[in-house]
Amino acid sequence: MVNNRYILQFLFVLLGTLVLIWSCGSSKKTFAFKFQNESLSIEERVDDLINQMTLKEKVSQMRFDAPAIDRLGITEYNWWNECLHGVARAGEATVFPQAIGMGATWNPSLILEMGEAVSDEARAKHHRFVSEGKRGIAQGLTFWTPNINIFRDPRWGRGQETYGEDPFLTSRIGVNYIKGLQGDDDKYLKVVATAKHFAVHSGPEKSRHQDNYQTSNKDLYETYLPAFEAAVKEAKVHSIMCAYNRYRDEPCCGNNLLLSKILREDWGFKGYVVSDCWAINDFWQPENHGVVETPAEAGAMAINNGTDLNCGNVFDPSLNEAVLKELVDENQIDIALSRLFIARFKLGMFDNPENVKWSKIPYSVVASEKHLELSEKIARESMVLLKNDNNILPLKKNIKSIAVIGPNADAVQSLLGNYHGTPHNYITPLKAIQQKLPNTEVNYALGSDIASGWSTFTHIPVSVLESENKSGLKGEYYTKSNFEGEPVLTQTDSVIDFIWTPKRPIKDFKSDVFSVRWTGNIIPKQTGLYRIALKASSYGKLFMGDSLYADFSADYEPKTEYFDMELEEGKAYPIKIEYQNRLSDPQVHLLWAKLNEDLLTPAIEAAKKSEIVLLCLGLSPEIEGEEMPVELDGFDKGDRSSLKLPKNQIELMKKVHALGKPTIVVLMNGSALAVNWAAENVPAILEAWYPGEFGGKAIADVLFGDYNPSGRLPITFYKSVTDLPDFKNYNMENRTYKYFKGAPLFPFGHGLSYTSFEYENLNIPEKVKLNDAIKIAVDVKNTGAVDGDEVVQFYLTHEDKQDKSPIRTLVGFKRIHLNAGETKTVNYKIDADKYASITSEGKKIIETENLLLSIGGKQPGFKGVASAKTTDVLSKRVLLIN
Repeated sequence: MVNNRYILQFLFVLLGTLVLIWSCGSSKKTFAFKFQNESLSIEERVDDLINQMTLKEKVSQMRFDAPAIDRLGITEYNWWNECLHGVARAGEATVFPQAIGMGATWNPSLILEMGEAVSDEARAKHHRFVSEGKRGIAQGLTFWTPNINIFRDPRWGRGQETYGEDPFLTSRIGVNYIKGLQGDDDKYLKVVATAKHFAVHSGPEKSRHQDNYQTSNKDLYETYLPAFEAAVKEAKVHSIMCAYNRYRDEPCCGNNLLLSKILREDWGFKGYVVSDCWAINDFWQPENHGVVETPAEAGAMAINNGTDLNCGNVFDPSLNEAVLKELVDENQIDIALSRLFIARFKLGMFDNPENVKWSKIPYSVVASEKHLELSEKIARESMVLLKNDNNILPLKKNIKSIAVIGPNADAVQSLLGNYHGTPHNYITPLKAIQQKLPNTEVNYALGSDIASGWSTFTHIPVSVLESENKSGLKGEYYTKSNFEGEPVLTQTDSVIDFIWTPKRPIKDFKSDVFSVRWTGNIIPKQTGLYRIALKASSYGKLFMGDSLYADFSADYEPKTEYFDMELEEGKAYPIKIEYQNRLSDPQVHLLWAKLNEDLLTPAIEAAKKSEIVLLCLGLSPEIEGEEMPVELDGFDKGDRSSLKLPKNQIELMKKVHALGKPTIVVLMNGSALAVNWAAENVPAILEAWYPGEFGGKAIADVLFGDYNPSGRLPITFYKSVTDLPDFKNYNMENRTYKYFKGAPLFPFGHGLSYTSFEYENLNIPEKVKLNDAIKIAVDVKNTGAVDGDEVVQFYLTHEDKQDKSPIRTLVGFKRIHLNAGETKTVNYKIDADKYASITSEGKKIIETENLLLSIGGKQPGFKGVASAKTTDVLSKRVLLIN
């Protein structure tokens, strides 16, 4: 029996089509459909649009790669985009410091400015893409950023994407970044930001599709939810991404408590929820969560509990089946679809671009001078000076020689972190020091790989490549993705090191769809075991002779595949590379590394002939990150099983230090490192994170005194992994600065300066009435000889509840600039909401009690290297009274 609703729907669409035909010949402005009328409210327009759609069409729009519906004038739209620290994987873009470095600035207003810059580039790029007929992945206006999960355990490989371990600091940075991204227009969103991953999510990576986490209500509401609540209530974030794992037995993307009760009922969230990619598949896959038996049941579970958009393939077509089987009501489909189209309408996608102010942003903002300067500024402010014995830093610029040694001295990837765009600049520490010291002998050596078993690749040089009696490889370029027809360009390419941004390799060719085939020979100059790799976006194949050695697709981030092969000196090895591009960030690299080489001896020689030694150590996003295949000593599928530096780096450090030369260590990494030996033996340590395209320049500016370091740790640096509870234990006991009872190597909030700060005249009332704000005033003086920034930190301890409450809690901070000798009075107000206690039931209570307030440039109570000697801290008790 035919449903009357669909008969009426058909007649209504037919009528609309007739109106459209009539209007084409009329001078009066008319609309084929009501939803096209911009004078109506967005809600009216969305309701009208959904009323035109069949169930199949509705379901098609609830997948991340939503197809066009031509009869309604709906263009295709891909919801998948990222801008963690700059627009990612969409060609040229400014690359800012990784998120953990953003957290280390302790400067929310600066991150607001960054959000505005990133969304400027996002808008400009989107409109350029649309003008070229491109609407694919990484080309839209809906961004799956920021990651505001709490970095509760330093083993988590994706912790680099967060703002650290503290809910308050995370919320301040996150709220400001979201505001910068989404804009301040009353009608139109600049872009959509997405707070992720909701909720109780921070590793392990390798079991995230199976794990089921439990926490107390206290930990849930005190630690895991505050940043999300701030994102919803303060920043009005328009999208939330649910997490892979289960929480209290229910998958987060089908979790009634999280999505229905807390997010929508308690917080009043009005936006849409998107699943993490292929997370809903985990619902029915028995090797993963396996909580239902079929894709239709999985889709219904997600929709019924509040997930509106599927990054994956479960909703379409499984929701059609779910409706027919009455697993989900079509009205629930309409609710979810309404949330999605409200976002698209708020982005101005159905309006005349002339009426959308954000559409007028020129493309010239992309990687503009202003944005590049901002990236450099954030990199500088993110630098944390961990140790500086005897004021060895800053270094003098008139030194005759310096050794720059280590796997991160000239490593591009360790500038960028993960989820990054393609910058114009790759200023490594080596490059920056060479530029800063043109009259100094700079002796460089790799020293070691980033970890044993993980080779340091370089591009295969033209000197060992040959094709048709020419140096290099023969490149044949096609305007089709499958090498169809004849090549439109044939040339000899010396090195396969291509990032075609912003131009494509074929002149005047703007399409993202093309292919290249390279052929020739590798003729090595030395016999040995080599590791050969192909790194590419889109699709890549590498043949040696007739054998296929690498064959992969990179749907989003470029991917690397490698193999090991014995090569003989002077022998020709036929090679063929086939590259097919369909993304907006085409790149391909042919790389190699000679295995079993002695990297240590050249490093020792470089150090011996230098006055000063700079060791650039740490980690790399190639071995710490999201769900990786990497299994090395100390690393486990993207996470870490040890907090120490890799053993080969420790050996390098000790051998160089034994030479007796003044030695400085620069760390580049996304997570805390237990650099215990360095803390005891090396006079200076600078934490630089993954600092963006100008990271090397920021490092050099700090080392040579052109910038006074002022960053503070957003995470605790522990001494050993044995100090921590089990990785899968999500209870907060003995975790982060709030609950850790041991002695950290460097505490949360730690950071030194080239000047010193003194705190005086702390003014806090001895008694405060319940629910009144606690008003604080304190004088901060720069007592040193150079100008500098100080991060004033406000901590609170519930002294009467030490068995239940955190050791201390960050309740405020202010970053201020003080000239040498200058004093400023800092005023701050701690609202009642900040000094409330969280009960075991997760409720906030305010009652009479004693509070201990600590105000200074660090946490109180630490000694030795863990205490920042360049700053001060004062404490005072306050009694809350009725």
